[in-house]
Amino acid sequence: MNRTSKVLLVDDEESIHMVIEQALKKEAYQILYAENGEKALEYFHKESPDLVILDIMLPIIDGYEVCRLIREKSNVPILMLSAKGDIVDKSIGFNFGADDYVVKPFSPVELSLRVKALLRRSGDHEQDTKLPCSQSIIKGELEINCERHEVFIRGKMIYLTPKEFELLCFMAEHPARVFTREQLFSQMWGEEYISDPSTITVFIRKLREKIERNPAKPEYIRTVWGVGYKFSD
Repeated sequence: MNRTSKVLLVDDEESIHMVIEQALKKEAYQILYAENGEKALEYFHKESPDLVILDIMLPIIDGYEVCRLIREKSNVPILMLSAKGDIVDKSIGFNFGADDYVVKPFSPVELSLRVKALLRRSGDHEQDTKLPCSQSIIKGELEINCERHEVFIRGKMIYLTPKEFELLCFMAEHPARVFTREQLFSQMWGEEYISDPSTITVFIRKLREKIERNPAKPEYIRTVWGVGYKFSD
């Protein structure tokens, strides 16, 4: 028998609790509730949830800081909730290590699909004995150590969130191949997701800021105008 997945829901609005509980009811998840950031961290360390649904605007400790502190210790999937949905806000959330970002008001069906996809992909990664790529990839001043999940630029190790590393490693494994934003989104989150190309735009921008000498004139992750992106060959 498969173990019931444990979901930690962090939000101070009771109405959101009810909507999410109803959305996830069919999957029979064990749902834990925390109404502020302090409780969220307490429950996270005590209960070791399989996934965290995390509102940004929280009492005591905000969602960004909670996300950062969790990410220092764990790669557990984190889905952030926010009433703000522009690229800047998404960029902040992803930069703190969030795996997904849902804008309020949201569709309960879509939320359920996203939770299911994150849990499935997390389980797949744990069970997969293969490395995310066959060997270390070296391109100019960039080195990607797939076994250790480390990235070096000009000999200095840089921090990438789990999703940033996944995207970079995937593209680096397929140099010169052009991917649309929709294809990259599907690779990162699964085909059942409602595609959100702006999410890929955010990730590409953050990666360029971290690995390129001049993000405005990228050497590694290049734009193919009217199509998408490619990793240079």
